[in-house]
Amino acid sequence: MPLSPQQARVCAASTIDFSGLSALFINTSLKRSSGDSHTRLLLGVAGDMMQRAGVLVEHIHMLDHIIPPGVQPDMQEHGWDRDDWPKLWDKVRAADILVIGTPIWLGEESSVCRVLIERLYGMSGLLNDKGQSIYYGKVAGSVVTGNEDGIKHAAMTISYALSHLGYTIPPQADCGWIGEAGPGPSYGDESDDGTRAGFDNDFTQRNTTIMTWNLMHLARMLKASGGYDNHGNDRNAWKAGCHFGFENPDYRS
Repeated sequence: MPLSPQQARVCAASTIDFSGLSALFINTSLKRSSGDSHTRLLLGVAGDMMQRAGVLVEHIHMLDHIIPPGVQPDMQEHGWDRDDWPKLWDKVRAADILVIGTPIWLGEESSVCRVLIERLYGMSGLLNDKGQSIYYGKVAGSVVTGNEDGIKHAAMTISYALSHLGYTIPPQADCGWIGEAGPGPSYGDESDDGTRAGFDNDFTQRNTTIMTWNLMHLARMLKASGGYDNHGNDRNAWKAGCHFGFENPDYRS
């Protein structure tokens, strides 16, 4: 969908250079094709704003790929005939910003979203050159759509998982659309008068805008500072008893 006039003005008024950042949007819709996905429409709003700000953006529809459930880096080594995750992992690893999109079913994120989180967890043993989780220095957020309650619950689950793995979650790192409770239009559905559900919803578009810019601001700050200092969070040093003060007798006093 096109940006709202307000969103377009926010992008046009920016003087900040985000061109050194990259963002990966992963849609965990249950729809076989991304063209049928309501979640993809709202992901596109955030992606468009990031592109206008100079961020390199890529969208992935998870069901375009064969990604088995599991917590191993390559499930072909554990009984599966095919696993496209290693190829997708290269994109996840390279991205400064990760945005996960999911629909709501029975108040929860999709089963495909849970598979994505499992596969991200399966890589959490990898460390960066500071001995920290490979996800340190990266930021993440979520986009949730549906026609029943559950945006905050799904966003809470996703945000906790990503934070636990090592992603940094900025303020207001989620957005979504649920419409009226019960059966009804999903995000982007066309009504009899030609309008599209959610496109002019101020709450949804405001939160999408705030999430997008907070992700970019925090990613830019982390990248400029070289990520987190590794004092106290270096896993290799924990094994060796170094960089935690253990080698300094005064530390215990």
